[in-house]
Amino acid sequence: MEPARVKQELPRLVSAIRQHGLEVPMLTTDIVDADSPHAEDILRSMSELGIHHYRWGGFRYTPEGSLAAQIDALKPRIAKLASLNSQYQACAMYHTHSGTGLVGASIWDLHILLKNFDPNAVAVNYDIGHATVEGGFGGWINSLRITGLHLGGVAVKDFVWASEGPGKWHPRWTPLGEGMVHFQEFFAMIADSHFSGPLQLHFEYPLAGADSGQAKLTDSREVVFHAMKRDLQRLRAYLLGSGLA
Repeated sequence: MEPARVKQELPRLVSAIRQHGLEVPMLTTDIVDADSPHAEDILRSMSELGIHHYRWGGFRYTPEGSLAAQIDALKPRIAKLASLNSQYQACAMYHTHSGTGLVGASIWDLHILLKNFDPNAVAVNYDIGHATVEGGFGGWINSLRITGLHLGGVAVKDFVWASEGPGKWHPRWTPLGEGMVHFQEFFAMIADSHFSGPLQLHFEYPLAGADSGQAKLTDSREVVFHAMKRDLQRLRAYLLGSGLA
């Protein structure tokens, strides 16, 4: 929905979802900081509906200047957002991506940015797929450990490296359990961390257009639902094997 209409549309949407016996534990937003358009309207509407987590992020590094100086420059913006979140009992979870120039890709920079702030106000939405892209051998283990108390949410997806020619590789998203992510080891670490935030299952591999938000599917709804149910069953098996379900 358009952020400008959150006060009118979010209550109706949440009511419709809850009427089907489903929960709404979090929102995905375009909030970058407290000065993002309609940020306070979104937080107020969330709070009134009993929703306390939302996905936050979007900082980028510039080629000019040191990274250390850029990190320091972000801290006052985070402090202002943390204060606003505390006012509405909301937790902003910074979603981690992989890629060049993205704040949070390595995740260690988020530790530097967030370590002095209340983890109930600003936290990390740890995407294990992107974390494995950035640190496939042991880097994701260290980045999960350094996140510590600021582990606010967990996002789940899988990938393999695909070649576009000599020296040209990119991550290709796959169904859960068919890629390179070490889910058993990951969820064992999650169990040891006593994590209790929102858990999100992403479907970003080719899925009849549903993966890119197309209004018209290129295959039947049954094919899409079958794939989603298969991934959900695999996720539940990982959770069960780690004592999380």
